Amino acid sequence: MAFHMAGIGIVIMAERRSFFNWLRDLFRRGNGRPTQAAARAVPADAAAPPPPLPPDSREQAQEYLARVRAKLFNLAESFNAGTTNRDQFQNLYVHYQREIRSIETMIEHAPSSDNWRGAVTEGESVLIRRKHIARAQGYAIYQNESGMPLGTLGEFDLDPALLVPMLSAFRSATKEIFGAGMRSTQTEGGRWLCFVPGKFTTMLAIFNTEPASRQLEFLDDLHQLFEQANLRLLANQPFDPSTLLFPHEYFLGRWSR
Repeated sequence: MAFHMAGIGIVIMAERRSFFNWLRDLFRRGNGRPTQAAARAVPADAAAPPPPLPPDSREQAQEYLARVRAKLFNLAESFNAGTTNRDQFQNLYVHYQREIRSIETMIEHAPSSDNWRGAVTEGESVLIRRKHIARAQGYAIYQNESGMPLGTLGEFDLDPALLVPMLSAFRSATKEIFGAGMRSTQTEGGRWLCFVPGKFTTMLAIFNTEPASRQLEFLDDLHQLFEQANLRLLANQPFDPSTLLFPHEYFLGRWSR
Protein backbone atom coordinates (compact mmCIF):
# COMPACT_ATOMS: atom_id res chain seq x y z
CA MET A 1 0.00 0.00 0.00
CA ALA A 2 2.80 2.41 0.90
CA PHE A 3 4.56 1.46 -2.28
CA HIS A 4 1.40 2.15 -4.23
CA MET A 5 0.99 5.61 -2.65
CA ALA A 6 4.61 6.45 -3.38
CA GLY A 7 4.07 5.59 -7.02
CA ILE A 8 1.06 7.86 -7.22
CA GLY A 9 3.13 10.71 -5.69
CA ILE A 10 5.82 10.23 -8.28
CA VAL A 11 3.26 10.42 -11.09
CA ILE A 12 1.75 13.59 -9.62
CA MET A 13 5.18 15.20 -9.26
CA ALA A 14 6.00 14.28 -12.86
CA GLU A 15 2.77 15.79 -14.06
CA ARG A 16 3.47 18.98 -12.07
CA ARG A 17 7.00 19.17 -13.49
CA SER A 18 5.60 18.77 -16.99
CA PHE A 19 3.03 21.50 -16.32
CA PHE A 20 5.71 23.85 -15.00
CA ASN A 21 7.88 23.14 -18.06
CA TRP A 22 4.93 24.00 -20.28
CA LEU A 23 4.39 27.30 -18.43
CA ARG A 24 8.09 28.09 -18.74
CA ASP A 25 7.95 27.56 -22.50
CA LEU A 26 4.82 29.68 -22.74
CA PHE A 27 6.22 32.60 -20.70
CA ARG A 28 9.93 32.57 -21.27
CA ARG A 29 12.12 34.05 -18.52
CA GLY A 30 9.07 35.06 -16.53
CA ASN A 31 8.56 38.43 -18.29
CA GLY A 32 5.13 37.66 -19.66
CA ARG A 33 6.20 37.54 -23.32
CA PRO A 34 4.67 34.73 -25.29
CA THR A 35 6.91 32.38 -27.22
CA GLN A 36 7.16 32.55 -30.99
CA ALA A 37 4.82 29.62 -31.25
CA ALA A 38 2.25 31.39 -29.07
CA ALA A 39 2.68 34.65 -30.99
CA ARG A 40 2.03 32.83 -34.24
CA ALA A 41 -1.24 31.62 -32.78
CA VAL A 42 -2.55 35.25 -32.61
CA PRO A 43 -3.19 37.02 -35.96
CA ALA A 44 -0.87 40.01 -36.38
CA ASP A 45 -3.66 42.25 -37.64
CA ALA A 46 -6.27 41.22 -35.15
CA ALA A 47 -6.30 44.64 -33.42
CA ALA A 48 -5.51 46.80 -36.52
CA PRO A 49 -8.30 49.17 -37.63
CA PRO A 50 -9.89 48.49 -41.00
CA PRO A 51 -8.40 50.48 -43.92
CA PRO A 52 -10.33 53.65 -44.86
CA LEU A 53 -12.75 53.32 -47.71
CA PRO A 54 -11.61 55.09 -50.92
CA PRO A 55 -13.45 58.38 -51.55
CA ASP A 56 -16.22 58.28 -54.11
CA SER A 57 -14.80 59.47 -57.45
CA ARG A 58 -18.14 60.78 -58.66
CA GLU A 59 -18.54 62.88 -55.50
CA GLN A 60 -15.07 64.37 -55.98
CA ALA A 61 -15.90 65.20 -59.58
CA GLN A 62 -19.08 67.02 -58.54
CA GLU A 63 -17.13 69.01 -55.94
CA TYR A 64 -14.60 70.06 -58.58
CA LEU A 65 -17.38 71.06 -61.00
CA ALA A 66 -18.90 73.23 -58.27
CA ARG A 67 -15.57 75.05 -57.90
CA VAL A 68 -15.37 75.66 -61.65
CA ARG A 69 -18.91 77.06 -61.71
CA ALA A 70 -17.95 79.37 -58.84
CA LYS A 71 -15.02 80.58 -60.98
CA LEU A 72 -17.51 81.46 -63.73
CA PHE A 73 -19.47 83.59 -61.28
CA ASN A 74 -16.27 85.29 -60.06
CA LEU A 75 -15.29 85.92 -63.68
CA ALA A 76 -18.53 87.78 -64.31
CA GLU A 77 -18.01 89.76 -61.11
CA SER A 78 -14.48 90.77 -62.11
CA PHE A 79 -15.65 91.89 -65.56
CA ASN A 80 -18.39 93.97 -63.98
CA ALA A 81 -15.84 95.47 -61.56
CA GLY A 82 -13.58 96.43 -64.48
CA THR A 83 -10.60 94.26 -63.52
CA THR A 84 -11.10 91.80 -66.42
CA ASN A 85 -11.19 92.95 -70.04
CA ARG A 86 -13.44 91.60 -72.76
CA ASP A 87 -10.85 89.28 -74.34
CA GLN A 88 -9.99 87.80 -70.97
CA PHE A 89 -13.65 87.24 -70.14
CA GLN A 90 -14.51 85.58 -73.45
CA ASN A 91 -11.51 83.24 -73.49
CA LEU A 92 -11.84 82.29 -69.82
CA TYR A 93 -15.57 81.69 -70.24
CA VAL A 94 -14.96 79.30 -73.15
CA HIS A 95 -12.19 77.58 -71.18
CA TYR A 96 -14.36 76.97 -68.10
CA GLN A 97 -17.38 75.81 -70.13
CA ARG A 98 -15.26 73.37 -72.15
CA GLU A 99 -13.79 71.95 -68.94
CA ILE A 100 -17.25 71.49 -67.41
CA ARG A 101 -18.65 69.75 -70.50
CA SER A 102 -15.67 67.39 -70.78
CA ILE A 103 -15.87 66.30 -67.14
CA GLU A 104 -19.65 65.84 -67.28
CA THR A 105 -19.30 63.63 -70.37
CA MET A 106 -16.68 61.43 -68.71
CA ILE A 107 -18.81 61.06 -65.58
CA GLU A 108 -21.79 60.05 -67.67
CA HIS A 109 -19.88 57.28 -69.47
CA ALA A 110 -17.84 56.04 -66.47
CA PRO A 111 -19.39 57.28 -63.21
CA SER A 112 -17.12 55.16 -60.96
CA SER A 113 -13.90 55.88 -62.84
CA ASP A 114 -11.22 58.50 -62.25
CA ASN A 115 -10.98 59.25 -65.98
CA TRP A 116 -12.59 62.66 -65.42
CA ARG A 117 -9.35 63.84 -63.81
CA GLY A 118 -7.77 63.83 -67.26
CA ALA A 119 -10.05 66.72 -68.26
CA VAL A 120 -9.02 68.90 -65.31
CA THR A 121 -7.15 72.01 -66.44
CA GLU A 122 -6.63 73.71 -63.08
CA GLY A 123 -4.01 76.46 -63.33
CA GLU A 124 -4.42 77.00 -67.07
CA SER A 125 -6.77 79.93 -66.46
CA VAL A 126 -3.84 81.96 -65.09
CA LEU A 127 -2.00 81.55 -68.40
CA ILE A 128 -5.12 82.54 -70.35
CA ARG A 129 -5.60 85.67 -68.26
CA ARG A 130 -1.98 86.71 -68.78
CA LYS A 131 -2.09 86.00 -72.51
CA HIS A 132 -5.11 88.23 -73.09
CA ILE A 133 -4.27 91.12 -70.78
CA ALA A 134 -4.44 94.55 -72.45
CA ARG A 135 -0.95 95.99 -72.82
CA ALA A 136 -0.28 99.63 -73.68
CA GLN A 137 1.99 100.09 -76.69
CA GLY A 138 2.24 103.85 -76.78
CA TYR A 139 0.97 107.11 -75.26
CA ALA A 140 0.75 110.73 -76.35
CA ILE A 141 -0.50 114.00 -74.85
CA TYR A 142 -1.94 116.67 -77.13
CA GLN A 143 -2.97 120.26 -76.46
CA ASN A 144 -6.70 120.79 -76.83
CA GLU A 145 -6.51 124.24 -78.43
CA SER A 146 -3.65 123.87 -80.87
CA GLY A 147 -3.78 120.12 -81.42
CA MET A 148 0.00 119.98 -81.02
CA PRO A 149 1.67 117.04 -79.25
CA LEU A 150 3.33 117.77 -75.91
CA GLY A 151 4.97 114.37 -75.37
CA THR A 152 4.97 110.71 -76.40
CA LEU A 153 5.92 107.41 -74.80
CA GLY A 154 6.51 104.04 -76.40
CA GLU A 155 5.45 103.30 -79.97
CA PHE A 156 2.73 105.80 -80.71
CA ASP A 157 2.64 105.22 -84.46
CA LEU A 158 -0.83 106.38 -85.53
CA ASP A 159 -1.04 108.25 -88.80
CA PRO A 160 -1.47 111.96 -87.97
CA ALA A 161 -3.78 112.30 -90.97
CA LEU A 162 -6.20 109.97 -89.20
CA LEU A 163 -5.45 111.05 -85.65
CA VAL A 164 -6.06 114.80 -85.98
CA PRO A 165 -9.70 114.56 -87.13
CA MET A 166 -10.42 111.84 -84.56
CA LEU A 167 -8.96 113.98 -81.80
CA SER A 168 -10.91 117.00 -83.00
CA ALA A 169 -14.13 115.00 -83.02
CA PHE A 170 -13.44 113.71 -79.54
CA ARG A 171 -12.77 117.15 -78.14
CA SER A 172 -16.01 118.46 -79.55
CA ALA A 173 -17.76 115.60 -77.74
CA THR A 174 -19.82 114.60 -80.77
CA LYS A 175 -22.12 111.93 -79.36
CA GLU A 176 -22.53 110.23 -82.73
CA ILE A 177 -18.83 109.33 -82.70
CA PHE A 178 -17.49 109.12 -79.17
CA GLY A 179 -19.86 110.70 -76.70
CA ALA A 180 -18.63 112.61 -73.67
CA GLY A 181 -15.88 111.69 -71.24
CA MET A 182 -13.21 109.01 -71.46
CA ARG A 183 -13.66 106.75 -74.48
CA SER A 184 -11.96 103.98 -76.43
CA THR A 185 -12.42 102.72 -79.98
CA GLN A 186 -11.01 99.89 -82.05
CA THR A 187 -8.59 100.73 -84.85
CA GLU A 188 -7.10 98.80 -87.75
CA GLY A 189 -5.24 95.66 -86.81
CA GLY A 190 -7.40 95.01 -83.76
CA ARG A 191 -5.71 97.62 -81.60
CA TRP A 192 -7.61 100.04 -79.36
CA LEU A 193 -7.18 103.79 -79.14
CA CYS A 194 -8.19 105.33 -75.83
CA PHE A 195 -8.95 109.01 -75.22
CA VAL A 196 -8.43 110.45 -71.74
CA PRO A 197 -9.70 114.06 -71.65
CA GLY A 198 -8.49 116.94 -69.54
CA LYS A 199 -9.29 120.63 -69.34
CA PHE A 200 -6.20 121.70 -71.31
CA THR A 201 -4.89 118.48 -72.84
CA THR A 202 -5.96 115.04 -74.01
CA MET A 203 -4.05 111.84 -73.41
CA LEU A 204 -4.17 109.10 -76.05
CA ALA A 205 -3.14 105.51 -75.44
CA ILE A 206 -2.78 102.59 -77.84
CA PHE A 207 -3.49 99.09 -76.45
CA ASN A 208 -3.05 95.72 -78.14
CA THR A 209 -6.63 94.82 -77.17
CA GLU A 210 -9.55 96.46 -75.42
CA PRO A 211 -8.41 97.48 -71.92
CA ALA A 212 -10.40 96.86 -68.77
CA SER A 213 -12.23 99.84 -67.37
CA ARG A 214 -9.97 99.88 -64.30
CA GLN A 215 -6.97 100.37 -66.56
CA LEU A 216 -8.62 103.42 -68.13
CA GLU A 217 -9.54 104.76 -64.71
CA PHE A 218 -5.90 104.48 -63.69
CA LEU A 219 -4.82 106.46 -66.76
CA ASP A 220 -7.51 109.05 -66.08
CA ASP A 221 -6.22 109.56 -62.54
CA LEU A 222 -2.67 110.01 -63.86
CA HIS A 223 -3.74 112.50 -66.49
CA GLN A 224 -5.75 114.62 -64.07
CA LEU A 225 -2.71 114.65 -61.81
CA PHE A 226 -0.59 115.79 -64.76
CA GLU A 227 -2.86 118.75 -65.42
CA GLN A 228 -3.02 119.72 -61.75
CA ALA A 229 0.77 119.62 -61.42
CA ASN A 230 1.21 121.77 -64.54
CA LEU A 231 -1.80 124.04 -64.11
CA ARG A 232 0.21 127.30 -64.06
CA LEU A 233 1.95 126.47 -67.36
CA LEU A 234 -1.06 125.00 -69.13
CA ALA A 235 -3.25 127.99 -68.26
CA ASN A 236 -0.69 130.51 -69.56
CA GLN A 237 0.32 129.65 -73.07
CA PRO A 238 2.69 129.61 -74.81
CA PHE A 239 5.15 127.58 -72.74
CA ASP A 240 8.11 125.30 -73.23
CA PRO A 241 6.94 121.63 -73.19
CA SER A 242 10.30 120.58 -71.72
CA THR A 243 9.35 122.35 -68.47
CA LEU A 244 6.27 120.17 -67.96
CA LEU A 245 6.19 117.61 -65.18
CA PHE A 246 5.01 114.15 -66.29
CA PRO A 247 3.95 112.00 -63.30
CA HIS A 248 3.21 109.24 -65.83
CA GLU A 249 6.96 108.58 -66.02
CA TYR A 250 6.94 106.89 -62.62
CA PHE A 251 4.42 104.33 -63.87
CA LEU A 252 4.85 104.16 -67.63
CA GLY A 253 8.47 105.07 -68.42
CA ARG A 254 10.41 108.05 -69.71
CA TRP A 255 8.51 110.50 -71.93
CA SER A 256 9.89 111.97 -75.13
CA ARG A 257 9.21 115.70 -75.47
